[in-house]
Amino acid sequence: MSKDININVHHITRVEGHGNIVVNIKDGTIEKCEWQVPEAPRFFEAMVRGRRYDDIQTIVSRICGICSISHSLVATKAVEDALGLEVTEQVDLVRHLMHYSEQLQSHVLHVGYLVAPDLFGEKSVVPLASKATDAVLKIVKCHRVANQMSSLLAGRITHPITLTPGGMTKIPTEQELRDLKAGLEAIVPDLVEICKVVLSVAGNLPAFDRETEYVSLKQTNPLYKGTLSEYSFYHGDITSTDCNGSGDMPVNKWESVANEYVHPQSTAKWCKWNRDAYFAGALARYKNQSEFLSPLAKQVVEMFGLTTGTCNTYMNNVAQLVEAAHVVEASLEIIDTLLTRGLKKETLDITPRAGRGYAAIEAPRGILFHAYEFDKNGECVWGNCCIPTNQNHANIQLDFEKLVPEYMHEGEDALRQKMEMLVRAYDPCISCSTHMLNVEFVR
Repeated sequence: MSKDININVHHITRVEGHGNIVVNIKDGTIEKCEWQVPEAPRFFEAMVRGRRYDDIQTIVSRICGICSISHSLVATKAVEDALGLEVTEQVDLVRHLMHYSEQLQSHVLHVGYLVAPDLFGEKSVVPLASKATDAVLKIVKCHRVANQMSSLLAGRITHPITLTPGGMTKIPTEQELRDLKAGLEAIVPDLVEICKVVLSVAGNLPAFDRETEYVSLKQTNPLYKGTLSEYSFYHGDITSTDCNGSGDMPVNKWESVANEYVHPQSTAKWCKWNRDAYFAGALARYKNQSEFLSPLAKQVVEMFGLTTGTCNTYMNNVAQLVEAAHVVEASLEIIDTLLTRGLKKETLDITPRAGRGYAAIEAPRGILFHAYEFDKNGECVWGNCCIPTNQNHANIQLDFEKLVPEYMHEGEDALRQKMEMLVRAYDPCISCSTHMLNVEFVR
């Protein structure tokens, strides 16, 4: 086996955005091992300045074409926090459904189209369709139902148009909710079969273990106690596996959690809290909230033998399957609640005021933070966004630094494959993370 390895992946495939993997090993000595983000910054925090409070979610939804619902929801919550607006329970439940639609949509897309080819030894989902046709068709069916759910609740599949500070411009009818319920019930067996197919090749997930901090939301005082919404994607405080329940942070302190900083390898900022890096995403949510999972989600946990003690980054993909099962059952529960209570017409009456607001929700890729400040006329004077993927960049780098010496003996091709799979395990949204960069010119 050669003691020299040179890996230069420019750019890694099957992720959103551009990221590079660079490894140089000479005579068995690691000279360079880097996760690089070369994308040009995108200045959304500047774009919102001077815009009205009810324009913000429309603008920032364009940060991402995959997580546009999450950006719209967290922005709307931050605006409402700044303006002192409270939404009704009906609005809150419909927004939960909207958010679940994106979780299902994103998780199924990622595991089915982007991760599964690695597990089957294929380069993309196209040849995989011939090798595992039935499974791919089930993935397409589940993804289509999730898209239809997003379209119904958000007004279209991406970039929502039904959200507005204080409420919704449109809520579904009772018949539309019944139809949605039927569609979700129909894909439950398909989700189970997808999990079984992934389980059959789960042995191809690399053995890897690195202890780190896992950060997510957790509801310390749930709005809907005893419901599946207690596994929170939407409400709660910021928690961490390092906090042990005693150091949770309120959402309005999120800047002291993320602690963003500029790193020379990346046009996206990096983050750290109690350690040099932390992990955000499905695995973090699972580790911090597993007791609140739905019955079907717990079956998937047992199927894969997933434990809250795992520190294997690759198991984030399994956690995404767990969450896909959970959001389907949680959605069915919310639909039943809305139908039982009956849908009510609601009106909005908003008076702009000066104020600063903070919000956090769980995007599919991890905890997402937004903050905005408005003047007395309701015009934005300041904004700050912190994306899950830029919270994960430092953790990816530290994973690389442990993975490379453990697997370099397998040779260049095998090591490159494991590193690409590790990045894909995070389900990164790299373009979203390059939203801001402070540049100091030295002359």
